[in-house]
Amino acid sequence: MADFYVTIIHRPEMVPEYIQKEAEQGKVEDLTRNAVLQESLDIFRTQQQIAHENGLRTTIQMTYASLFNAEAIATAKDHHEQYGDEIGSTFLGIQCKEFREKFSSKELAIWLFSMEDKRKIVDEVFGKFHEVFGFYPTSTGSYYMDAELVNYIKENYPMVKVAVATCWEEGPKAYWNANNSWYTLLDGGPWNPWIPSKRNIHCIASDEDDDIGIVAIPHLSRDLMAVFDGPGSYYGTHPQNILRGMVYEDRELPYFKNIVDQYRSMTKYNRGYAYNMMFVGPGWMSKSGRWESDYTFLLKSYQDGMAYYGELKKQGQLQDLTMSEFADIYRKDRPYTRPECTLWKDILYGSKRQMFWYADPSMRFCLDMNQGGAMVDLRPYAAKLIRPCGVGTKANQDASYPFLVQSLYRAGFFTHYAGEGAVKSCKIGHGSGQVDLCTCRTLASFSEEGDTRIVTLDPVTIEFEGLSIRVQSIFRLTEGTGEVEIIRRIIDSTEPDAEISIDEYITACYGTTEYPEDMTGIRLSLKNGNTSESIDYAYQCRELELENIHCVEAVIPQVDSHLSMRTDASAVGYFREGFSFSPMVTLGIKKTVKAKGKLRTWLKVAKAS
Repeated sequence: MADFYVTIIHRPEMVPEYIQKEAEQGKVEDLTRNAVLQESLDIFRTQQQIAHENGLRTTIQMTYASLFNAEAIATAKDHHEQYGDEIGSTFLGIQCKEFREKFSSKELAIWLFSMEDKRKIVDEVFGKFHEVFGFYPTSTGSYYMDAELVNYIKENYPMVKVAVATCWEEGPKAYWNANNSWYTLLDGGPWNPWIPSKRNIHCIASDEDDDIGIVAIPHLSRDLMAVFDGPGSYYGTHPQNILRGMVYEDRELPYFKNIVDQYRSMTKYNRGYAYNMMFVGPGWMSKSGRWESDYTFLLKSYQDGMAYYGELKKQGQLQDLTMSEFADIYRKDRPYTRPECTLWKDILYGSKRQMFWYADPSMRFCLDMNQGGAMVDLRPYAAKLIRPCGVGTKANQDASYPFLVQSLYRAGFFTHYAGEGAVKSCKIGHGSGQVDLCTCRTLASFSEEGDTRIVTLDPVTIEFEGLSIRVQSIFRLTEGTGEVEIIRRIIDSTEPDAEISIDEYITACYGTTEYPEDMTGIRLSLKNGNTSESIDYAYQCRELELENIHCVEAVIPQVDSHLSMRTDASAVGYFREGFSFSPMVTLGIKKTVKAKGKLRTWLKVAKAS
């Protein structure tokens, strides 16, 4: 049996937002309209039937509203007995007449309430669940569940072992795409299952003391390239997401199978296991159509998606697990230091582009092979930032985990006019010429040596006046070190004695959106043995170099992060302070070599305090 695990999650929403709006145009709001309730139940049962016809078990996450509906309750109990489906609880679908009467709020999102109200809602939802079923759920979820909320749940309902805890990269890009009205600002978490930190749900726990006590899974399995570049609500293992993105032709969705297969391939990168999930409510299959698609196409897309899962199960290539079953398997014999990683290829446009994603308790980052292996995203998990969200907090709606590098929000290699954008790359120079590897497309391969994951890039050819060289980049990721070892090698040169400069750099800032933050107080330092030079960031465009560098670093107190680069070579270190039109910090290490020469550096993200 293959170690490709799939969880299929259905929820009986009694008042799906999409159906409610369509059914009530021109009418006074009525959350108890029978037509809406009945259509929602019919669709939920249809989704369940499609899964069961394909031999697949589901996790039924009961919404608060469904706990007041005898048909929904009876269906859940029957399917639990007949098919082995798990009955869990979700904090989606809380809005109903009973909720309005009890909490006097139209708020849709559990994570946006005050902490006091979050506790009351948890107790109310779980209490009603126990009243209905005679036991508490072992699985729960929402689009997002902040650490403060999960800590409360785990303390008071210790039987809970797994939760849908965040949407992968459903932040500003999804917000823009929804007419600036979709307040799920949740960038920065893992794309695959993880054991969260007690301090921040996005972060991977460092050890047992840091373990929040549950396994977290993302809401949908997303396309790790298309969603980084564009809105997350188009590209994932949800057939109607794909219809929304119009990624289909002649009413067929081969793209769905391609995403599933990409996730299946993750066994190569994650010690033999891969995971996929689907999490849907009835609103997607409205009888009046949705996403410019008629109901017949909506139904067919769901049937086709489930049929592919069912076919893989029949072939012994898929295990359908409930949420709680998967949580038990995921935790078995898993050290906290084990990373999640994958080499993702373009399946949307059919190019050869690749991106490598990596996440461990210290950091999450992405390398883009279309930019020579440049690091285009970096999140400082080591900081384990406590950033509560919801009413009464500084963040309120912004539940994203901050970045140190995010090339789409902060310009990346190309900037329109002046200054620098956020990216981690390398510049190769000769004479008066210099080429950034960001301009050199390449491909990568993945391998392992013990506890070290290795990403080896194909060599790229760089032409200078009268000189041609080939450069190779290698990234080594040794489990438990919290460092990225980066090797840049000159493997060929048309002039063996020509001097070539290798300039390894990172240009960084911090934030959660495209808007700049205050950089005042960031400390930049150069160190070599007993010598240390430092400045405090003040937008003054200062630069400093130091010979025989050991370490170049930036302490960013606003996100409690210590970003550093070190080397074992005889090299020059430098930093650059930005200015208001280019609010960045740049750290670099450079060395002059000849043919067959190399520069080896280590990038590390640590907690500053």
